[in-house]
Amino acid sequence: MKPLKLLHFFAFFGCIHCMFSQQEITGIVKDSSQNPIAYANVALLRPADSTVVQGTITSGNGRFFFENPKEKHFLLKVSFVGYVTTFEEIELAENVKFHEITLQKNTSNLDEVTINTIRPKIYRETDRLIFSVENTALSSGSTWEILKKTPGVITIQGNLTIKNTAATVYINNKKVRLPAEDLQVLLENYSGENIRQIEVIANPSAAYDADSGPILNIVTSKTLVPGYKGSIFGNYTQAIYPKYSIGTSHFYKTEKLDLFVNYSFNPRKEFKNDESFINFIDENGTVFSKWRSDFERTTRSSAHNANAILDYDFNENNSLNFQATTLFSPGKTFDNRATTRIFNAQNQLDSLYRTDSNLENDLHNISLDLGFAHQFEKEETQLSANVHFTDYEHARFQQVATDYFDADGNSLNENDFFTDASQKTRIYSGKLDFETTFGSVAFQSGVKISNIDSESGLDFFEVGIGGAAFNENLSDLFLYDETVFAGYVSFAKDWEKWGAKIGLRGEQTEREGTSVSTETSNSRNHFELFPSAYISYKLSEKHHFSFDYGRKISRPKYEALNPFKYFIDENNFKAGNPNLTASISNNFNLNYTYKNAYSFDFYYRDNGRNANLLVFQDNQNLSIRSVYANVEESKSYGIDFFHGRSIKNWWYSQAVLSLFHEEETFVTQESNDQLHTNEIDGFYASLYNGLTLSKDGTFSGNVTFLYISDFLQGSYQMENILSLSFGLRKTLWNNRAEISLQLEDVLNESAVPLTSNYLNQNNGFFSHPENRFVRIGFQYNFGNFRLGDNERQSNTEEEERL
Repeated sequence: MKPLKLLHFFAFFGCIHCMFSQQEITGIVKDSSQNPIAYANVALLRPADSTVVQGTITSGNGRFFFENPKEKHFLLKVSFVGYVTTFEEIELAENVKFHEITLQKNTSNLDEVTINTIRPKIYRETDRLIFSVENTALSSGSTWEILKKTPGVITIQGNLTIKNTAATVYINNKKVRLPAEDLQVLLENYSGENIRQIEVIANPSAAYDADSGPILNIVTSKTLVPGYKGSIFGNYTQAIYPKYSIGTSHFYKTEKLDLFVNYSFNPRKEFKNDESFINFIDENGTVFSKWRSDFERTTRSSAHNANAILDYDFNENNSLNFQATTLFSPGKTFDNRATTRIFNAQNQLDSLYRTDSNLENDLHNISLDLGFAHQFEKEETQLSANVHFTDYEHARFQQVATDYFDADGNSLNENDFFTDASQKTRIYSGKLDFETTFGSVAFQSGVKISNIDSESGLDFFEVGIGGAAFNENLSDLFLYDETVFAGYVSFAKDWEKWGAKIGLRGEQTEREGTSVSTETSNSRNHFELFPSAYISYKLSEKHHFSFDYGRKISRPKYEALNPFKYFIDENNFKAGNPNLTASISNNFNLNYTYKNAYSFDFYYRDNGRNANLLVFQDNQNLSIRSVYANVEESKSYGIDFFHGRSIKNWWYSQAVLSLFHEEETFVTQESNDQLHTNEIDGFYASLYNGLTLSKDGTFSGNVTFLYISDFLQGSYQMENILSLSFGLRKTLWNNRAEISLQLEDVLNESAVPLTSNYLNQNNGFFSHPENRFVRIGFQYNFGNFRLGDNERQSNTEEEERL
């Protein structure tokens, strides 16, 4: 009886297993020689519209696996680089299906270069320009290189600008809050292979913060494939001083969970040399004293950057996301040494002084984001919420020692002092957004509240024979509190040839700045409306027109509001201004695009009374200061042109040209408070050539030429910039590793002088940072490294002003 009972048991267990077992699809992908193909893309498509239902990649032995397919009838799509894509229609009738797929090599272009030669595509949506770069020659570079080649983007001294205005960088619609230098390092270490497209939003809609300015939104490639991937990377840069960076990133994805962690370490030693001059002028307009300075700065830093992103889908309708981002930069030092020679009107040396200034910074910045989104049953209807917190602390200690000598080198006197400064800022924000459709009209609305609490202190000590003495007049504690309430609505509709989008945002700002030592307080409360409008018209497949308008606000950065002084020497310092006000701008753009390849963009921008850093020489007290101030008027206009094309299937080239006019009117604080207008007519040209140098596409290069004529920077006028750069890139081991070589500023002509010459002002400087360098990079990928990821940054508009 025992064998019979055992048979009944297995029969019963088999029935239970059939009732509750999961359906599976397994298979193997091979080439024509019956060799397995690893890392091929396999997807289940809905036959009606080719929508991807599920996706995966083959393992090292060419096998793939699907569990519980969501459809019973589907198309099986299998693709791999260099092979013909295969489709197979499948009807799932049994529990388990096994498929052997054979891919044939793509022989139509074996004698030509077929990889990384697809030219980028440009097309316009109602409120933005789309620069599609996925699987193009640009994908072989870094994200930073892609941004520099994006239509409408001008790179000036490491800053990304759109129509001569600093751009805000987003990744997957999440704002990146990093200083320009750190942002460049981040994007240089993020591979362009992960980028699907760049969205250029010259006039952001009402859904964005009113002081976002123009936006560059980096959209990464996405996949439905679960698994793990990771990488380690590093680069070595040889400039005046050698420097390097190393890092690692890891990504893990399941059906419901996406997890990304990243860490990088960037120890750097940098050198900068400035040559500056001041010609002091008397009341008769005669130069009576000429100062010539040589300034050298050596900076040492060791920044740690880390972030973690977690996305979790509870179900198809509800999802949670969390992000933590940290920047930790302890013990960053600036060793400054300046020698100033003073000549009389007859160019005879009168005296000189030397200043040694040592500055030590400790900085940390921690940002936390928590978001929740609910997708309603109605199509394209979603409610999302987000809360944000930032903890920012910056401590700065500076020692300044100046020795004076006569023309013969005899010591005259000395002056020593030191300052101890700190800044602590807390940012809290929360927002709620809703979007849906009413028929063919898309609707968005939302509310937001943010609060900034900042405390800045500086203690000034004069050093004498008796030791250090506290100076109350130059010391202070500055308290700043700001709250912004915002709400917006937006409507959009597309017709056959026309498209339109309108929006309105309202922001109520309440701010107060208090100087404890002077017992003064400055309060401002104001409400502003920010309308936006976009109209597009598609005359034909070749001709596309668009127009947009936006009203924006620019709030001063916290550093600009801080009244404390940073000294180069006792006669040269930089200071903030607690009396700065926000400025309103009006932006107009008219665009014409031909064949999605030739783009002409006409723009006009009234920047209003924006805050800027202005430099003034005091002819009476023989000093010079850099101060933040609201200008009286600022505007710019111009025309941008872009064209990109594949000259050969291995050669992609593009040109960006810009003609522009800029002018700025400000109060001359050391020239009887007269109004002065600084204006220039400028020209910008950027030529990029991407070359695929091997038939398999694993070896590529690029050549970039950049020219910028006169340009405005505050009260200074910048002379022309000329830059020529080369790059080479080689992938190894079936794209598992990559090495790169970059030669930047080969001609060493990107450093240019800046001058301020009007009324009784005549000064300038010529800065020589380490613009010319050679960089060698290496990256190694492990795991299923062809997976897409959820890497992105999530930061707030308030952080942008730190």
